[in-house]
Amino acid sequence: MTAPTAPARSDEDEEAVRALRAQGYDVPDVQALATDQRAFAVRVTDRDLTLAHGARLRSRCVDLGAGSFTNVHTLTLALEAVRAEVYSRPDTFHLPELVSGNVLAAVSGSFAFISDDPAYQPAEPCLDFCCRNGTVISAPTAGKPALLVRDGQPVIEPLPARGTLTLGGLPCRWIGSKEPGTPPDPAATLLVYGATNCQILYRDHPRTGFLRHVDRPSNVTPLSGSAIDYVVTGAPGHGLRVSQIRPGGGSDLFSGSFILRADRPLSDVTLGTSVKITEIAGHEVGALESGISLGPSVADAAGGLTGAYDASLGKDPFRTTRHARTLIALHDGQLVLQILDGAPGTDTFRGATPHETAQLCASDGLDPCQVYHLDGGASSKIAYRHMGRTGVVGSMHYLRWPTAATEPFRWQGLEGRALHNAIILKPRL
Repeated sequence: MTAPTAPARSDEDEEAVRALRAQGYDVPDVQALATDQRAFAVRVTDRDLTLAHGARLRSRCVDLGAGSFTNVHTLTLALEAVRAEVYSRPDTFHLPELVSGNVLAAVSGSFAFISDDPAYQPAEPCLDFCCRNGTVISAPTAGKPALLVRDGQPVIEPLPARGTLTLGGLPCRWIGSKEPGTPPDPAATLLVYGATNCQILYRDHPRTGFLRHVDRPSNVTPLSGSAIDYVVTGAPGHGLRVSQIRPGGGSDLFSGSFILRADRPLSDVTLGTSVKITEIAGHEVGALESGISLGPSVADAAGGLTGAYDASLGKDPFRTTRHARTLIALHDGQLVLQILDGAPGTDTFRGATPHETAQLCASDGLDPCQVYHLDGGASSKIAYRHMGRTGVVGSMHYLRWPTAATEPFRWQGLEGRALHNAIILKPRL
């Protein structure tokens, strides 16, 4: 009997196989990578690159025991020589696109809300707080750590979800809908709802193993006969404005940048009324250049203190299983950005557990309480420029999943996942 002939590879798959082998990965077939990614379990050789004055990228392999390992890529930036900036936009981009002009490097940003249904996505898919070009475009629903940037200088600190805003010039107080406790004056305080109030669900899929989705009918603000929702949407050149008014609640959590809930109609607030967040937890927004919510600290993840993230991320990346991770820390006048790389479809190269992550940070002289998660999976990537050429590390296994039964998987290891936010680094002039 003649053995069946394997289907011919497409030109795009042939090109991907050539690119993978040029990167040192012996991949026989791109479509098989959906279930078998052992070809990516390659230990990196120690390497230390100087990208510019005050900017270094080191790569090394770290053993985790029983044959398992992770490749650690660490970007260390002296803040007197390098500026940081949070780059974000509601549409997507690929990380290497950002490394041009005077950008030295770019690192995949914080957690975004992931659904595999392209027809149903949040208007602002950031993890709660996002300040873009000096404007808070996504108000937080819960207190979380945040990266705040002023004059290119980053700080990392807790950011309680409360502050002030103006509605058509009228000053108001607001508090995140997931913040514990009761507002000091509920009748005079607006509640903020947003994409972080959603819950990511999983269902089985014969080709990809699972699909992430959101149940659209239930993805709404709570119904309340006395409440009024003001859906706030950002528009380029026009700032934030009221785009919908819904008495009784039931607003789609993905319908705007965020939603303000009042317990009574607000006088003179109509469709098109301008909205401006003026202060968050004592921070005057006018002094911020950019910023974004972070994931939990490494210590909190190791201790299981991650309840604020679990439902809106779906399957918790902070369980005692290995995942690729992107980390951020400020230490001795330096900004440290680190990837613990791994591919989920392997036996020995899957990233690190929260406990292993804490041990690795401590061995690098970093306090796990002061190191925070930027990401916890396949988005973990650094793009950089060295000797006039753009390179990437991390997430080389990444596949774009098919959206139809006849569509193939596509390898996008060099480009990485389509992102909504990133951290970019530039030399100080």
